[in-house]
Amino acid sequence: MIDVFPLVRPLLLRLPPETAHALTVRALAAGLGPTAPAADDPVLRVALWGRELANPLGLAAGFDKDAQVVDAMLRLGFGFVEAGGVTPRPQAGNPRPRVFRLPGQGAMINRLGLNSAGLAAVTARLRRRAESPRRAPGLVGVNIGRNKDAADAVADYGAGVRALAGLADFLVINVSSPNTPGLRDLQGRTALAGLLATVLAARAEAEPGADRPTPLLVKIAPDLAPGDREDIAEVALAAGIDGLVVSNTTTARPPGLPPDLAAEAGGLSGRPLLAPSTALLADMARLTGGRLPLIGVGGVASGADAYAKIRAGATLVQLYTALVYGGPRLVGWIKRDLAARLRADGFDSVAQAVGSGLG
Repeated sequence: MIDVFPLVRPLLLRLPPETAHALTVRALAAGLGPTAPAADDPVLRVALWGRELANPLGLAAGFDKDAQVVDAMLRLGFGFVEAGGVTPRPQAGNPRPRVFRLPGQGAMINRLGLNSAGLAAVTARLRRRAESPRRAPGLVGVNIGRNKDAADAVADYGAGVRALAGLADFLVINVSSPNTPGLRDLQGRTALAGLLATVLAARAEAEPGADRPTPLLVKIAPDLAPGDREDIAEVALAAGIDGLVVSNTTTARPPGLPPDLAAEAGGLSGRPLLAPSTALLADMARLTGGRLPLIGVGGVASGADAYAKIRAGATLVQLYTALVYGGPRLVGWIKRDLAARLRADGFDSVAQAVGSGLG
């Protein structure tokens, strides 16, 4: 199908960000999205968690919050898609306006507050997908959050894991959104250890005796002090989870942002996040000693950016904000450039390049 994004891009960017996003999701759900034109270069294949992905490029959480268009996004050429964040009960999120574009910086600020249709809606869609012969190849994960008014935040995560284990290809515990009060407190050593014990027990309960239980990851913030990074690495390794997603949006406001927008509360994503999130990624790779798969996310907008994440220790890479400005063609461009960079440096696979820049 022809990519009409270049034609509709000016219109979409004139609309409020959430309106433009809702129209995009609706069009994709109606089958109006383009399809990747060719098979991926074999150098991009990745083996992880007993599965093989055609390429390491994934869609980050936040685009498809309610798992409405996971197959449409896989058909764009992503190797995997992370839906969510999903909360146990439906919630509206924060008041609007709550999303702000910074096109000059290739960035966004959002304070959505985990708006979600809830677990029931997402699990129903994933069950229908599991029975569909038309589902697209690739992995589908789900990002799990908690309700803002939850009396027991840890119990919310357990409920999410119990509902989704076995339906999703991987699960991500989101303890790093800056837009839910108290959420990032769960990254502390004691709190995180207790949370991981709960969600691992919930997974065992949902998949008793499974030879390959659903991989369980934790998504962390980019704004972590050195001691917090060390604590997270130690707790994650001791718990035996299956990976880390590095990282969520940042509350920092680097120089060069428009002052009126820099004053808006929320998480900053896009190009300004590339350097700090990649530095954190390299730090977590060193702290975990290569014993934990890492997904690198933050500021990826080119093959060079994706390659930098891989060289810093990422096995897989995600993007979202760049799609707002670059459209679906960006997926193919990044993959082709990444494949060329791998081959130019003498690598036969992504796995050979993982962590090659750490020294």
